Amino acid sequence: MSDDSLLGGHSGNAARRRREAEKIVVRVGAWEQLGAAARRVRTAVFIEEQGIPAALEMDARDATATHAVAFDGKGVPLATGRLLPNAHIGRMAVLAAHRGRGLGATILRTLLAMAHGQGMGAVRLHAQASAIGFYLRAGFVTEGEPYQEAGIAHQTMVHALRK
Repeated sequence: MSDDSLLGGHSGNAARRRREAEKIVVRVGAWEQLGAAARRVRTAVFIEEQGIPAALEMDARDATATHAVAFDGKGVPLATGRLLPNAHIGRMAVLAAHRGRGLGATILRTLLAMAHGQGMGAVRLHAQASAIGFYLRAGFVTEGEPYQEAGIAHQTMVHALRK
C-alpha cells in the first residue's frame, strides 16, 4: 500500500501542489501584458507594506518600460521590476512571504540581461537603503550621497554592463 493510500491520497496531492507552486516562471513584456500582475506585487509591497502613496508608486513611465514578473506554478505573481528606456531599473519588489528565495535576484538578472541585449552600457537604480547590500552583491556600486525619496532613504547605484 502506498503512502498516498494510507493517508487517503491527500499527501501526494499536497506534495504535487507544493512542487507546482515552486516552479517559477519569469515573463518579460510591456505594461499591457504584465501591468495587472506587476501592479498586484507593487501595491502589496510599496503601497500597503511601505506606505508609499499610490500616486507616487504608479507613474506614466510604466507604459514605456519593459517589465519582468516572476510567477509561481499557479500563475500567481510574486516579484517584479522594470527597465526604462533610459537604462534605469526600478520598482523592484518581492512579496514579503516570498523573500529570501532568490526571486529578487532572478528579476534583477533578467533586467540586466535585457539591458545588455538592448546595448545599454550601464544601468542605474535608486536603491532603498535596506537593499543596498543586495545590489552590491549583484555588482552595483554606489554613486553620490544618500537621499530621501518618498520618505525612504535611498542611494543611487550603477552597474556597468559587459560588451
